[in-house]
Amino acid sequence: MINQHSENLLNTQLENVSGEGYIFSWFDWFCLWYPPGWLILFNRHWQHYQTDPDGWNWPEYGLFLIPGGFYLALLSRWVRLGFRLPRKEVGEFDPKYQQAFSKEVLGPIIKYYFRGELQQVENLPPTGPLIVAMNHAGMCFPWDFLTLGYLLSEIKGWVVQPVASPALFEHPWVIWWLPPKWSQVLGGVRAELDNFETAIAAPAAGIAQGKILLYAPEGMRGPLKGWKKRYQLEKFDVSFIKLSDRYQIPILPVVCIGSESLHPWTVNFQKLQRLVKLPFLPFSPLMLVLILFPSMGIWAMRTRLRYFIQPSEQVGVKTHSGKGRVAIYQQAQELREKLQTKITLMVNKSAL
Repeated sequence: MINQHSENLLNTQLENVSGEGYIFSWFDWFCLWYPPGWLILFNRHWQHYQTDPDGWNWPEYGLFLIPGGFYLALLSRWVRLGFRLPRKEVGEFDPKYQQAFSKEVLGPIIKYYFRGELQQVENLPPTGPLIVAMNHAGMCFPWDFLTLGYLLSEIKGWVVQPVASPALFEHPWVIWWLPPKWSQVLGGVRAELDNFETAIAAPAAGIAQGKILLYAPEGMRGPLKGWKKRYQLEKFDVSFIKLSDRYQIPILPVVCIGSESLHPWTVNFQKLQRLVKLPFLPFSPLMLVLILFPSMGIWAMRTRLRYFIQPSEQVGVKTHSGKGRVAIYQQAQELREKLQTKITLMVNKSAL
């Protein structure tokens, strides 16, 4: 059933991509500049390529746009589905849909809203595979990752897969906001060691340049640090160093400046965050608006996302020995210190 469904999705996508695809209409431009409308953009694009009877419908989209209307839309959809959750379907990564989504939805958002740009592109290697390691901040939907993936795809033609928190795949809020298989189809890899390793080791069928994985060495400690520590890198996990060494995949460090402003002035209330089982629960003046417009959960403040590409690094330690484990930890922390120095210099330069 799953394989048949994936095949049907691919055939539908091929028909639309070969035709006119998804046209960014006046209503989409309105949704882009009206924060509660971002969720409409994502779902409308998905529904253009696939029949989604469990998804949102037009009357519910209209409710998104008025204060408190999302709660009525949620109730309407729940009743329409027979008082159950949307079906949890297993999705497989589809580079064709990722390409369509990047071109038709991410492109306008990144160009006109986040104004993303790559700098020091001479440090980009000609081909993969690669583990792209980037600092992570913002305490919001991972727009810093999506923007970097889009820019790398635009300039190099790479197919990029971000490593993301499991909560972005299975939390009830995400299942209601977005199609349940949306993250997987777009190439998301669960931030769990087995899934991370499988994504690296699996053959990159039809992808000539090899696997390009986006990884945040800080893990969830990055967004959790909040506004006060926005320019301070947290402790790095070492799994990406281990896997880089095991599979001889270079690490491409990237410094992102601007992601801290995606959701500014935030603090994280950990007890409440654990109670609702979210990866983070940011509180800021913007949360007052979010209570009235929950569809803004994937929205972020307008900022300028700049990415500074650093020279790639090849790990070369023996991971099976005691000394190797120490060396891996040291190499992760050396990379952290190197990126921290770059961030501090760039922030100071911007302040001048």
